[in-house]
Amino acid sequence: MTKIITRAAAALGILSATAFAAAAEDCAERGALDVLYCDANGDLVADTPTDPAELSNPDTLVFAYTPVEDPAVYADIWEPFIAHLEETTGKDVQFFAVQSNSAEVEAMRSGRLHVAGFSTGPTPFAVNLAGAVPFAIMGAEDGQFGYKLQVFTQADSDIKDVKDLAGRRVAHTSPTSNSGNQAPRALFPDLGVEPDKDYEVIYSGSHDQSMLGVVAGDYDAAPVASEVVDRMAERGLYDPADVRKIWESDPFPTTSFTLAHNLDPELAEKIKEAFFSFDFEGTKLGDEFEGVSKFIPITYKDQWAVIRQIQKSNGVEYTPQGLAGK
Repeated sequence: MTKIITRAAAALGILSATAFAAAAEDCAERGALDVLYCDANGDLVADTPTDPAELSNPDTLVFAYTPVEDPAVYADIWEPFIAHLEETTGKDVQFFAVQSNSAEVEAMRSGRLHVAGFSTGPTPFAVNLAGAVPFAIMGAEDGQFGYKLQVFTQADSDIKDVKDLAGRRVAHTSPTSNSGNQAPRALFPDLGVEPDKDYEVIYSGSHDQSMLGVVAGDYDAAPVASEVVDRMAERGLYDPADVRKIWESDPFPTTSFTLAHNLDPELAEKIKEAFFSFDFEGTKLGDEFEGVSKFIPITYKDQWAVIRQIQKSNGVEYTPQGLAGK
């Protein structure tokens, strides 16, 4: 697995000029997609290659889950699903414990990651830079899904609402995170403060680090994803009595589950079958994600429209520099 991270780190910048030139010549429509991909049907995701020689059908599938929390914990949690994925596809499956959103995007772009869960904000980067094709999301039995951006401070803080963040030290998670950075930058000005201008932004690296930093008093407040802090509380990682919620948004889509665009279509269908036939009940995965009972079909074009709107308002560009937050 170490090799995956090491090789993927170069993938955004080291691809042959011949490959780029060939891709550019063969594609008339690609929208915001990188030059390596085409979008002839206008669904905003990379088309499956028409040349059979360009299709991938690996003996071992590599699966990754977004690095919102401790990767070692999630390797264990995903074990039942991985076993189901192996049974359905007839392939060996390896769990790739990614350390950052950038590493996950780079691994899929390099061809060394085949199936992945990308968190909300990085999903458009995965789509446009890595050819990821979102197809599923975790949801409830009635088809409902989503999470909220919530803002927490210490229980005894004098911060009462978002405008009181002015002059404070506020933890954002990472530049590409939706609830941890992009949504606050788009939504907070209408609530009375502009990040970086009215308060100091400190990137914590993850939602759990933001929350733990608020508890410890390292930060005055933090915008975080509700689904993450709920799971942290359930595992006893912090005492909810130590913090106070001052604001929350309307729901956003949660982690997108995606396929590499160039997987053999028959294999891609088997992978989707594994997701949509998986039974959460009585599994570690079902225990971890409370209120979730199945994977629900989605499209990037529809379910990520609000996220694209937020990122557009922030001037986000789907480039390697944008992914790195530069």
